[in-house]
Order: sequence, then C-alpha cells, then structure tokens
Amino acid sequence: MRYRFAAVSAAALLCVAGATGLAEAKPASLYAPSAMVFAVAKGDDPATATFLRASTLSCAPSAQGTHPDAKAACAALKSTDGNLDRLLSAPNPDRACPMHYDPVTVTVDGVWEGSHVSWKNTFSNTCVMNATLNGSPVFVF
Repeated sequence: MRYRFAAVSAAALLCVAGATGLAEAKPASLYAPSAMVFAVAKGDDPATATFLRASTLSCAPSAQGTHPDAKAACAALKSTDGNLDRLLSAPNPDRACPMHYDPVTVTVDGVWEGSHVSWKNTFSNTCVMNATLNGSPVFVF
C-alpha cells in the first residue's frame, strides 16, 4: 500500500510539474522573424544564372548576418516597411552606362517581419544595376 501511494504521489507530482511547464512556455522572441538571403547573379533567369555573390541578413531582434553593414541595411528596409521596390531609384541621368545587354539579376528570398518575401529584379547590365540601386545599403554586399 505504501508503494502504491508513493507511485500515485510521484505521478501526480509529474502531472503538476508538466502542467506548470506548459503554462510557462514563452516564445523565443517578441519580434516577428526577419531573415533574408540576397543574391546577385549574372543572367536573366535566377534558376540558370551564375551567382556572383550572396549575403544573409536578419533584422529582428537585432541586425546580423553575413551582410557587411547589417545595421544600415535593416534601417533602410525598415524605412520602406520592407518594400524592396521602394529602394530602387531612377538611374542618375549624369551617369553614363553602356547600352549593351549583359543581364544581372538581384534576388531576395526569406521572411520580413513574419511575411514571406520573394523578390527579383533584372537589370540590363551591372552599370544600370548600380545606378538604379543607387548605393542603397541593402544591396551593397
């Protein structure tokens, strides 16, 4: 009888401890995830293009990743609410670019503040890409 009482007491204690553990479960972070991969590839189709460089960027809860200036890139993204199209600008008319077609494609895939992001933009050549991205810290990697 004493052993049965001890077994029941131990089982009840485990149930209480388990319920307490469930009640205290907390999310790992209060921030929505923001982690993206940026890539530049030579060609107009990312599936067959030759990748030139890539970088990772995570903005929540803090700026980090392989991006060389993660803090500035996150600030630029936050200023546009993560809208990558708003980071593009009209090419500077004082900047002369060659008129040859040698396509370069920039892709961004990942999550911005909890929402899936899949973005790509193809430029006619590297000069046009640099002029259109206009030194945005997001794309300087």
